[in-house]
Amino acid sequence: MNAKLHASNMQQLFPGEVFANTADFDTGIRQLLPRYDEMLEVITRCLPSTSRRILELGCGTGELSLKILQHCPNAQIIALDYSPRMLQFAQSKIAAAGYQNLWSGIEADFGDWANNPEKLAIGGEFDACVSSLAIHHLQDEMKFKLFQQIALSLNPNGCFWNADPTLPETPVLIEVYKAAREEWAAAQGTTLAEVRAKVGTSVTQGYSSQDQLATLNTHLQMLTQAGFATVAVPWKYYGMAVFGGWLCKF
Repeated sequence: MNAKLHASNMQQLFPGEVFANTADFDTGIRQLLPRYDEMLEVITRCLPSTSRRILELGCGTGELSLKILQHCPNAQIIALDYSPRMLQFAQSKIAAAGYQNLWSGIEADFGDWANNPEKLAIGGEFDACVSSLAIHHLQDEMKFKLFQQIALSLNPNGCFWNADPTLPETPVLIEVYKAAREEWAAAQGTTLAEVRAKVGTSVTQGYSSQDQLATLNTHLQMLTQAGFATVAVPWKYYGMAVFGGWLCKF
């Protein structure tokens, strides 16, 4: 039993895949990250319900896509993810919910898209771009390039929302955030150690690597410099935040 568990933990994963067994993701991420569903719901609510063309970067198992499709009945989502197993999992989930005609999954590295947008025939003029738990795997220079490319791909009134962990501004907050996550896991009937026992070992893939966090303020500065006229933080819970904004000024 221990040998099997060890072998599972040693499976090499792409950054963002997190768990050695894909089936563990939806439950495990909710134990690992406090208020995961609330975080995704905030992104969804920040999108106009009339949105028709939405780009998702790093779709994972499709949880955010599902919430958006329920909120935006006329939306078409183009989802990029470099993980074949995540795309397959998401595709099955989306189809089971009856949204298969409104969702297209593309196996691609959004870091590569930021550098070479012409390689992907996805066009522009998106009403919105969203991402969750993916962009923090990029170095800051690549985060900025990605934000620039997102800005170029949105229509003039378009918006971008991202949910990600942020770098604590002081070591004191590291301990505060850690304690909050421990308490959250305990409230779910488990411990962080038990959840992390299901986590695999990630390896660099394309432009993404292990966690490369930036402070929330750094993110907001990059968004402003990338061309977003209005930036906002509609949600924050300890080290997790939803941030983004609009190209237009309000």
